[in-house]
Amino acid sequence: MNLYKAKGDETLPYLNATCDLLYSLGVTANYKGFLHTTYAVSLCMERQDRLLLVTKWLYPDVARRYGTNWKAVERNIRTVSRIAWIRNRVLLESLAQRPLDRHLCSTEFLAVLFHAVYSAEFQDLSSSKS
Repeated sequence: MNLYKAKGDETLPYLNATCDLLYSLGVTANYKGFLHTTYAVSLCMERQDRLLLVTKWLYPDVARRYGTNWKAVERNIRTVSRIAWIRNRVLLESLAQRPLDRHLCSTEFLAVLFHAVYSAEFQDLSSSKS
C-alpha cells in the first residue's frame, strides 16, 4: 500500500523530494505531520497561492485527504517544524537562508520547504535544457 495515495488518486509529484528533505531535517514518517507536510507541499507546488490562506485553501484539503480537521493538520505540521528545529537546525537555517531564533510556525515551515523543493525542481529543469 502506498501511503501517499488517497482513494483513486495518483501519487502527486514532488513527494519524494519533500520526503527526502524531511528525513534530512531529522523528521521521520512515524509522525502524522510527515504525511500532512508532504501532501501540503505538493498542493502548493500545484498552486502556490495556497500559501497565502493556509486555513482556507490548504489545511482543509490536507485534512480531507487524511480524514481529520484543519486544526489537527496545522498542529501536526507545527510539530514537524519543531522536530526539524531540534534535530537539524543548521539545515533548516540553510533552507530558510537566514539565522532562526525560534522554530518556524507551520506556515513559515511550509513556505521554506516549498521554496527548497521548487528551487531544486527549477534547477533540474534548467540543467536539462542545457
